[in-house]
Amino acid sequence: MRIADGWKDYELLDCSDGERLERWGDVILIRPDPQVIWKTEKKHPMWKKANARYFRSSTGGGHWEVLKKTPDAWSIDYKNLTFNVKTMGFKHTGLFPEQAVNWDYTAEIIRKAGRPVKVLNLFSYTGGATIAALNAGASVCHVDASKGMVAWAKENAVASGLSDKPVRWIVDDCIKFVQREIRRGNKYDIIIMDPPSYGRGPGGEVWKLENEIHGFVELCSQVLSDDPLMVLINSYTTGLSPAVMEYILGSVIAPKYKGELFSSEIGLPVTQSGMVLPCGASAIWKK
Repeated sequence: MRIADGWKDYELLDCSDGERLERWGDVILIRPDPQVIWKTEKKHPMWKKANARYFRSSTGGGHWEVLKKTPDAWSIDYKNLTFNVKTMGFKHTGLFPEQAVNWDYTAEIIRKAGRPVKVLNLFSYTGGATIAALNAGASVCHVDASKGMVAWAKENAVASGLSDKPVRWIVDDCIKFVQREIRRGNKYDIIIMDPPSYGRGPGGEVWKLENEIHGFVELCSQVLSDDPLMVLINSYTTGLSPAVMEYILGSVIAPKYKGELFSSEIGLPVTQSGMVLPCGASAIWKK
């Protein structure tokens, strides 16, 4: 497992009985996590001192219960990057801290390239990977179907002092955007994608990751440059293992470009237990 252990402003204090206890800067949150199936004793004192707790509804969705004064929004730092976070619907905060291992890996690839690097970040949410790539010196095309998420990513770029860096902010369906990039002849050295498990397009099209991911990787392979550096797939879909995603990269990307393949779970260290909570899965092809 690859562990995001470089944080100072984020800390997974404890996890038990379907919940995480987290520190986001000075704000303590309790959020549900279906992977936390153990029921260890909640010994950490901050369980009783949280700012807010998210409760799921039996009919779907849920709500935040504010337990003591909590800012509407605040910022946290990861190394020299700054991200704006807030308590939002469906338990989220606008950042997945375990992704820091992928940000660092991508930045290292960019810095070692010794040449200009073009990055395509698909399903890019609030732009963690985009900000890391810009900071490392790449130019980035950031694509997400949500106008609000792209606006939030722009705010993160400003907060990190990167608003003047070469970036295209695109609000679009990722499949349709890649299809247009193929027709336009645009190419990228690095492709990053974090596709959703399930979704519906504007025309009612159904996206189910297990059914679509192989075809989507094949589509994206057509916008890789002649000398690409990396393709990274991340997933939070239960049942889509790291090894399956690695196999897809091995069948689509590796035959043309050779290179190396690896995959793993990604996780966060848990302060109370000293163990690691698995939080997702990534597969990487690199030159």
